[in-house]
Amino acid sequence: MEDIQNDKLLISQVSDLDRVAFYKKTYGHVAGGVLAFILFEYLLLQSNTIVEFALSMTEGYRWLIMLGGFMFITNYAERMALKTPDKNKQYLAYGLYILAEAFIFVPLIYIAAFYMETGPEILNQAAIVTLALFSGLTAVVFVTKKDFSFLKTGLTIGFFIAIGLIIAGTLFGFNLGLWFSVAMCLLAGGSILYQTSNLVNKYTTEDYIPAALGLFASLMLLFWYILSIFMSRD
Repeated sequence: MEDIQNDKLLISQVSDLDRVAFYKKTYGHVAGGVLAFILFEYLLLQSNTIVEFALSMTEGYRWLIMLGGFMFITNYAERMALKTPDKNKQYLAYGLYILAEAFIFVPLIYIAAFYMETGPEILNQAAIVTLALFSGLTAVVFVTKKDFSFLKTGLTIGFFIAIGLIIAGTLFGFNLGLWFSVAMCLLAGGSILYQTSNLVNKYTTEDYIPAALGLFASLMLLFWYILSIFMSRD
């Protein structure tokens, strides 16, 4: 009975040993998500049909349909991971989200890898910078022990503004440019701080899969816009 009750405690309420075990599981699942993303991306890029379809979805209003579908899957996966205690369903939600991320990345990575002279170098550099920033921001939360939940309102407003700008840019045909990517990197950084803070203040010892999903989502958002910045310089 005591173990059951302990499973429902927030991470901030459990022993240091249980807290460290939770962090290891969470970041282990984030790392696993990154490896699964690389595998899915590799497999998707092997199919000319999938690549051509993904590239066609970046044109005009189709990009909005693709983004809408991605947001729907994201919302569905996050809700499934958080609401169900069934680990199999949580893993299914996480896997579905990783696959959706891999698909939406197909055009960007395909262009970088096959159409740019320094494409492979750009991909490696963007990945290294992303992981370095992710690690640094994560360390800030654990070292300072500060609660970054106050960022939620600002992040929500920021993401709505970003979606509005993306829609406007697609409908009216203007390029959002480098500074938009920089602003989105800052937004992604804030999201990493917020999601990392949630590890202590929101999740219980059994929520390592939804916690990993949230961190993975922020990590991939940061990677997308860092890669976009690196590609714009080439």
